[in-house]
Amino acid sequence: MEILRSKTEVIWFEPDLLNMPPDMSFEAPYWLVQNKVVGSAKGRGTTWFVQLDGLQGALRHYRRGGLFGKLIKDQYWFSGWEKTRSFQEFALLLHLRKKGVNVPRPIAARAIKFGPIYTADLLSERIPNAQDLVAKLQQSSLSRETYKTIGRQVKQLHLAQVNHTDLNIHNILLDENDKAWIIDFDKCSEQAGDDWKVGNLARLKRSFLKEVKRFGIHWSEEEWEHLLSGYNTL
Repeated sequence: MEILRSKTEVIWFEPDLLNMPPDMSFEAPYWLVQNKVVGSAKGRGTTWFVQLDGLQGALRHYRRGGLFGKLIKDQYWFSGWEKTRSFQEFALLLHLRKKGVNVPRPIAARAIKFGPIYTADLLSERIPNAQDLVAKLQQSSLSRETYKTIGRQVKQLHLAQVNHTDLNIHNILLDENDKAWIIDFDKCSEQAGDDWKVGNLARLKRSFLKEVKRFGIHWSEEEWEHLLSGYNTL
């Protein structure tokens, strides 16, 4: 990791993955002019999918949710560069990859300070040919072995002592080889102990139940047991 630093801006980046001036990599118009935008997705804001050398990236500007987010859309209280949401997620992805968890490679993160507040951006790897579990399960059921693969990845996450505070089936992907990936680590962190892991799993199960009602996904309670079987093998 390398760092570009000024009084009002810090950029952390992986030079082996970023083949352009780091400050330009967070600007959607730059990618559009270069004709390197390959897609987008809507959430709280727009995530831009962009083409780098040898991989695609997902460019996201941090935005607030909830009622407070309607008043202050993208500004956060500054309490130190390494406490910014962009750096925290960048560093957490590096930690998880070292621990063997399948998560996107972090490419670059930025924080810009305006007096007592800051805004933040993250450019991370887009997993090629992957869909989230909601999309997959709308099409068909998954095999027992695939559920075990998902369970093992969740266990790897927990062995790394990382609490994914929004662990749901929108944030678990399967690629074309049915390899499981976990994404979206904003506001997540390392956490000591084990008690929280039960709640983490319960949240994940609730998301399956929720999407059965919302989207009619192909899922049953029996398949949850297959996931737990994978989780408990590590």
